[in-house]
Amino acid sequence: MTTLGIIQARMGSTRLPGKVLRDLGGRTVLDRVARAARESGVLDDLVVATTIEPADDAVVAECARIGVECYRGPVDDVLTRFLGVLETRSAEHVMRFTADCPLLDPRLVARAHRVFTASGADYLTTSITRTLPRGLDVEAVRGPVLKEIDKLAYDHHRTHVTSYIYSHPADFDVIGMTVLPDLSYLRLTLDTEDDWRLIEAIVDHFGDAPVAVRELADWLADRPELAGLNAHIAQKELDQA
Repeated sequence: MTTLGIIQARMGSTRLPGKVLRDLGGRTVLDRVARAARESGVLDDLVVATTIEPADDAVVAECARIGVECYRGPVDDVLTRFLGVLETRSAEHVMRFTADCPLLDPRLVARAHRVFTASGADYLTTSITRTLPRGLDVEAVRGPVLKEIDKLAYDHHRTHVTSYIYSHPADFDVIGMTVLPDLSYLRLTLDTEDDWRLIEAIVDHFGDAPVAVRELADWLADRPELAGLNAHIAQKELDQA
């Protein structure tokens, strides 16, 4: 069965515009996400789904530079973007990534893929009961299920692509994967300048290669001043675009 990875990416961001193309240790943030997804070894194909906005011409150019195919679609209807990608190629399984997670761990991606494919479930996520740091979550969904929810998803569910599925667990076979120990107190996603300060410090220390989540958490445990840089930031609610 083929597995397609889709990274949603755009230059527009209410809190940190242009974050996906910021230079982080000699690579753009988007490049880091794409590399981690590829290094998981479970993807047969990888596509970046960006928007038709002129500002995202820069995302298209970066995709060409790093050798990743790109698809352009609506700004806020991200589900339609994903379905547009699926119209260009067939895939039984889709793994969803966001371009604001430059510390994505390829090992976690591979583990989630193994669990998902063995289970036969419709959807798997690590964020129903969160034990991973925000920014390292992994999602997998069956391609036919994504197509099915096109006629069901509305409003913010179209922005968040998969949220209709886990908001209606009685209608789908949903798996919530947890990874212990609980490291959910860490915030490793990129959405603000304080997030950037922490992530930049991590990359400055560990260098270019992706870091295993346990190794990263152990290092931060001895540096509470770093882990505290973005601890005050509140994540947006699901229904906030």
